[in-house]
Order: sequence, then C-alpha cells, then structure tokens
Amino acid sequence: MELSHEEVRRIAELAKLDLTDDEVALYAGQLSSVLQYFQRLQEVDTSHVEPTASVLPLSNVFREDIAETPLDPDEVIRNAPDAVDHQFRVSAVLGDE
Repeated sequence: MELSHEEVRRIAELAKLDLTDDEVALYAGQLSSVLQYFQRLQEVDTSHVEPTASVLPLSNVFREDIAETPLDPDEVIRNAPDAVDHQFRVSAVLGDE
C-alpha cells in the first residue's frame, strides 16, 4: 500500500503537524513501508494461537495486606527536618500568587 502525498498531508493535519514538501515525501515512503509490513503480518496464520493479554506469565507479587499497630505520631516525625503539631513542614512550592 502506497500512501499518496495528499494522504500524508491529511494525516499530518489530523496530528496538527505542519510539514514541508520534503517531509511529506519522506514520510509518504516511510509510512508506506510500515503499512506494507502490517499487510505482511496479516498473512501470518495465527489460528492456533490463543488470545492473550500478555506474553509473559504474570503473578501477584504483593505481600499480604495485614493490619498492624500504627506508628506513634512522635515516632513518625522524629527524623523530619521540620515539623509542627505532628505534621511535616515543607518549603513552599508555589510563589506568593
């Protein structure tokens, strides 16, 4: 499948790209090559392959969520550089706007 320059310009318009004539010519060839490769992939017999969401075996690696005794507020802020009333105090991120 060969893309025309007009088709490439339409695709570029949809992507809000302003392409030069040289870029249109370059991308027409490159996109046509990609589409030809996809056409070749369509010819592969995948009838014996089961649909899958991942090619890797996945398993849950999270630990059990076991409730424990919460930390004491004094212990939590013990190593904080600055704290007020059991709250971490940090530098302002936004200006005086």
